[in-house]
Amino acid sequence: MLLRVKQASEITSSEITPKETVEAFYRMRRSRRDVLKGLGAVGAAAALGGFALDAEAETKLNTVPSNYKVSDRETTPEAKAKSYNNFYEFGTDKGDPARHAGKLKTRPWTVKVEGLVKTPKTIDIDTIMGYRPIEERVYRFRCVEAWSMVIPWAGYPLAEFIKAMDPLPSAKFVQFISDDDDKVMELPSGIEFPYSEGLRMDEAMHPLTLLTFGSYGQTLANQQGAPIRVIVPWKYGFKSAKSIVRVKFVDKMPKTTWNDMAPDEYGFYSNVNPSVDHPRWSQAHERLLNTNSLLPKIVPTLPFNGYANEIGAMYAGLDLRRNF
Repeated sequence: MLLRVKQASEITSSEITPKETVEAFYRMRRSRRDVLKGLGAVGAAAALGGFALDAEAETKLNTVPSNYKVSDRETTPEAKAKSYNNFYEFGTDKGDPARHAGKLKTRPWTVKVEGLVKTPKTIDIDTIMGYRPIEERVYRFRCVEAWSMVIPWAGYPLAEFIKAMDPLPSAKFVQFISDDDDKVMELPSGIEFPYSEGLRMDEAMHPLTLLTFGSYGQTLANQQGAPIRVIVPWKYGFKSAKSIVRVKFVDKMPKTTWNDMAPDEYGFYSNVNPSVDHPRWSQAHERLLNTNSLLPKIVPTLPFNGYANEIGAMYAGLDLRRNF
């Protein structure tokens, strides 16, 4: 019997989770009358260390230029990037996060640093933003659902933050824990709080990995994972943890939400790989959302999302079909 593999253009937004999970979620009562709070609503405050502004979501950021560009694709329109999002704590439809995430309060905000670190500590977001100059970097962004964007992110290398935290030599992985405010967040049935992601230490320390505070010249919109997230451009988007409240240094591979729920579908590494299909769809092509057109352009997926020259050496000798 021949099995038909779905093409990228046929994937629905709900297919990232098992059918029963999505159905259970939609049985829950959901209000759609919430309005966004904090989108462009707060004026600029005093700069911290000359690098960052003490303000809420979507306030202008002071950034320095960088050499990170995408030359072969147009940047995704800002309105598209901020209205088509995955943030399951605020709904599974692509428009749900923009409708509901305004309830998330991003100030005050602190990040707890713990685990195998010389001095555990809790740091407020504006102090973290002031550690280094904030760069604007234009990266490809590839979702595991086979759609993609090109986004100008603002942040500094995660490696700089890690070095400032002084982890112990025994730390081999970094785990990121997202906010789990059950007063404003509700995960679909079957997904447990808190949302967890993780990277191998060399992945976290790679210059491409960005500790991210903004996009399109402004602080992150809530639906993008405000006020602090990571961006790992050679991996599928779910590896880039959002709304981080804890960073934990550990010596063993940490449990991560999607890998823990469905390890046959979502590997720990989740490097973009056109040769390794998702069990329910092909990864050979992607829907490029870089215009406001209703008809996306279908393009071939690049190994490591086009960053193979920069990061390929990290996986030398690793079977990327087994370690997907």
